[in-house]
Amino acid sequence: MRILLLGGTSEATALALRLSDIPGVQAILSLAGRTSAPRLPPVPTRIGGFGGAEGLARYLRAERIDALVDATHPFAARISANAAAAARAAGVPLVALVRPPWQAGEGDRWREVSDMGEAARAIGEVPRRVFLTVGRLELDAFRAAPQHFYIVRTIEPIAADALPRLVTIEDRPPFDEAAERALMARERVEVLVTKNSGAAATAPKLAAARVLGVPIILVARPPRPDGVESVESVEAALAWLASHPAAPETLRGV
Repeated sequence: MRILLLGGTSEATALALRLSDIPGVQAILSLAGRTSAPRLPPVPTRIGGFGGAEGLARYLRAERIDALVDATHPFAARISANAAAAARAAGVPLVALVRPPWQAGEGDRWREVSDMGEAARAIGEVPRRVFLTVGRLELDAFRAAPQHFYIVRTIEPIAADALPRLVTIEDRPPFDEAAERALMARERVEVLVTKNSGAAATAPKLAAARVLGVPIILVARPPRPDGVESVESVEAALAWLASHPAAPETLRGV
């Protein structure tokens, strides 16, 4: 059974690791290539795009892929749309592995917005110190609010002039709540802006903000493609794959 995993998340890596140990299953992990030196599981890996939905459909046919798993980031809307279109065109079953979103708890001061532009406006007119954890590709939207001082954390380096008033931090998850509290206190953070990724590895910043009384501007997830079955865990994805007609007995017994 040949399975293509569209990855870039910890769930994709965990699923690839599980599949790598199952005889009769060949998993191929595909990464967009936006992160240098990614942590790779012991499965064949391809890096780079396919050329849109048509290119992905050609790949699915040429490589005789039996099942497609979209385990990309919840905000990778274009890739997920291409996956849905390609799976339909190639006649390949598709499942989306999507982690649950974060939910506000007691003491949280959250304001949910629809996109980055609204997030930039929601910070307000009065200059504030903003902890920005939205990824390096989303920073342009905050140029419209140059009065703020931004503390930007990214995995990959960004230009020193990416925003007018800026401190950059290069780090990768997982993060620790105590360290997040210390960072926010040291940088005198007045508001946190982040995406609702739902990732456990980056959730400690939410707990730190709650303890410190820091309000959060949370960018909501884009809509998922219509008609695509989704699961919320690696175990559920394995169960879905085990129900595939091409699944070997070794997979059905997992």
